[in-house]
Amino acid sequence: MKKKQVSFELSIYEDVGELSPEEQNLLNVAEQARNDAYAPYSNFQVGAAVLLDNGEIVIGNNQENSSYPSGLCAERVAIFQAGAKYPGVTIKSIAISAASKNYIVDQPAGPCGNCRQSIAEYEQKQKSPISLLLRGQTGPIYKCNSINDILPLAFSSSFLGDS
Repeated sequence: MKKKQVSFELSIYEDVGELSPEEQNLLNVAEQARNDAYAPYSNFQVGAAVLLDNGEIVIGNNQENSSYPSGLCAERVAIFQAGAKYPGVTIKSIAISAASKNYIVDQPAGPCGNCRQSIAEYEQKQKSPISLLLRGQTGPIYKCNSINDILPLAFSSSFLGDS
């Protein structure tokens, strides 16, 4: 038997002012998108902003419905919209902001498994990393250099014989 440790580097910023102007703007856009989330059942609002190589920013927010949980997460709304509106344009980064109507979210909330896999698919397709900025309503901001950092054993088309 062999054991292998998988780890990654995570940058933690205590203040938005520590981010680059581009990252500050992207996080601000994600927070604005979060405020428009439709989350009447969970009261947990998430906004996402996707920065493309052409400078465009595409937003998404979580969309729930009474057939809970068949709604869609902010990250997938944003990334799928970017893929539909700007096919073939490389995604540089995604900012994700989470809040609750019931309590203060003071830690970054990472993407769910479905969102991680969806982001990984785009990263694999474009053959370049997508950085992530994660933040709650308050507290630190986490930055990951690639979705592979938080999903190191991602499923890919190589398992389907399409390598």
